Amino acid sequence: MPTWPEVLTGLVAGRDLDTEQTAWAMGEILAGAATPVQIAGFAVALRAKGETVDEVQGLVDALYERAVPLSIPGRTLDVVGTGGDRSFSVNISTMSAIVAAGAGARVVKHGNRSASSKAGTADVLERLGVRLDLPPADVARVAAEAGITFCFANAFHAALRHAAVARGELAIATTFNLLGPLANPAKPAAQAIGCAFEGAPPLMAAVFARRGVDAWVFRGDDGLDELTTTTTSRIWEARDGEVVEHRLDPAELGVARGTAEALRGGDADHNADVVRRVLAGETGPVRDAVLLNAGAALAVHAAEDGPLPDRLRHGMVRATASIDEGAAAATLKRWVTASS
Repeated sequence: MPTWPEVLTGLVAGRDLDTEQTAWAMGEILAGAATPVQIAGFAVALRAKGETVDEVQGLVDALYERAVPLSIPGRTLDVVGTGGDRSFSVNISTMSAIVAAGAGARVVKHGNRSASSKAGTADVLERLGVRLDLPPADVARVAAEAGITFCFANAFHAALRHAAVARGELAIATTFNLLGPLANPAKPAAQAIGCAFEGAPPLMAAVFARRGVDAWVFRGDDGLDELTTTTTSRIWEARDGEVVEHRLDPAELGVARGTAEALRGGDADHNADVVRRVLAGETGPVRDAVLLNAGAALAVHAAEDGPLPDRLRHGMVRATASIDEGAAAATLKRWVTASS
């Protein structure tokens, strides 16, 4: 059996672990058998070394072994960012998820409270009136009634509470930030994932490809864990078990160039107000970013053939209609009602 000295010594020396070793380490963490120092050392050393596909697969396998299962019929979609980009932007993926649901995709969003930003998905959704402390049966019911639901990571991966102290005191993004999108308990067939960590998006896409998931994993060249409007982005598309890299310039889609300042958010109350205004039709840089990311989510959900820019453009047309025709705002209203 592996030991903490063996695992940590290998990581500090820059050696890759195998799937069994990382699964063992995560199993120790989830069982409450690891100390906060061991957890912090493991998380930081693995992130500093740079994860491999086998290492992340081991972590995800251990998480799924202990997760509360969730069954939601039909093709489902997750839209989420890893966080950790230190941009303190508004909740673009949250708005994009609501817009995608308004356009007809069944969205099962997996997330948590913020670990390194001012307002995470859970914090903002609560301000909007969405109830999050629901048992699994009600999470599935809300998906059927509202077209969108939220899997609170604390409820479905309760054993992760053992890592909470170490993560909270570190207050930086680590390998744990990669795991949320990869361990959605509903196992969505389509995923649009923003990843802030340079080098990690192709790794995440490879994990999705191994599982046969249709996924776009993207990173703005400004470091944003979204498709950015301030510059170009790169997209790693997992499809049919393979990963293909694309480069995207939003200007080619007619999206105006944005600025980091225009996308910056505030606390949960401020960001919730931004959500309401965008869904009500307010135009500007935030709407542009939401349409771009919701368009990507709808494109990966549709799984159509053709050049990626064409598929993304089609998704953006649907996202625009979702907002302008009131479907996105109505979806949020249904979500609040169903979760209550």
